Amino acid sequence: MDALVERGARVCVVDDLSSGKLGNIAQHLKSGRVSFTEADLRDPGVTRAAMKRMQTVFHLAADHGGRGYVDLHQAGPASNLFLDGLIFWEAVKAGVEKIVYASSGCVYPNYMQTDPRKEIYLREEDVKPPHDADNMYGWAKLMAELTLRAYHREFGIGAASCRYFTVYGPRGVENHAVIAMIARAFVGQNPFDVWGDGRQIRNWTHVDDIVRGTILAAEKVNDGTAINLGTMERVRVIDAARMVLEFSGHHAEIRLRPEMPTGPLNRVADNRLAKQLLGWEPEIPFRAGLKQTMDWYFADRKKDDVRGTLETMLTAR
Repeated sequence: MDALVERGARVCVVDDLSSGKLGNIAQHLKSGRVSFTEADLRDPGVTRAAMKRMQTVFHLAADHGGRGYVDLHQAGPASNLFLDGLIFWEAVKAGVEKIVYASSGCVYPNYMQTDPRKEIYLREEDVKPPHDADNMYGWAKLMAELTLRAYHREFGIGAASCRYFTVYGPRGVENHAVIAMIARAFVGQNPFDVWGDGRQIRNWTHVDDIVRGTILAAEKVNDGTAINLGTMERVRVIDAARMVLEFSGHHAEIRLRPEMPTGPLNRVADNRLAKQLLGWEPEIPFRAGLKQTMDWYFADRKKDDVRGTLETMLTAR
């Protein structure tokens, strides 16, 4: 939103505040450049009202949490099938010019991501039959991409899908891996828990790079093409945990938790299509982005508050 306001856009936000904080946009509300409605887009009439006089819709809403939530809860993410379809249909009826959809690396086949020893980079064209998406959350994202592409073909609405890969950064919450690890260091957890055996590989992508890529997709893609937004850094979870301990100065024994949800063992994007179509590539390497995120988190949080909610957040929204 900050980036849209900087570009002169007038922004209307609808959010049920189940995971976001109104304080994140307080300055924009005061300026009058942003309007806000607290509501659930799945409730009758909410989405229809939100679409009035909209030119571009950035559809970022979802029932979603971190790995614990995605693995352990299927009914909540299943509601995204309804949510996405409702938003797309009401956008078409209202004459919206373009929808930019926040998709996910969870659309990629699980069977491609099982061996952390292999150097694999997931390409957009790898999403094809036989589909094998990541839990109900991944299936809903995949169905939304296919729906959006069909709506472009049949109704002419402009469309783009951005496949986000493991986003982290300021304003993140503790149900995602990077923020969870920072939180453990912040409260001085010892032993310091790492879910899985630590070998699982991710390409954590800073939220600033994600925002920049999403706006470029809005400007340059119109036909429903899905584009990876992710770095090509291959970072093991255990190495990320060690960086967190290093930057925090917290000395703790790392305790591996292989019985806990871990997700795919080898998920890294190929971002060549984003470079080709958008002129985009990530600018913030993980080590620098992690340090910046930790500085924000340590200044923003209170230890007693984090201690009271951390374990619940790990498996909730």
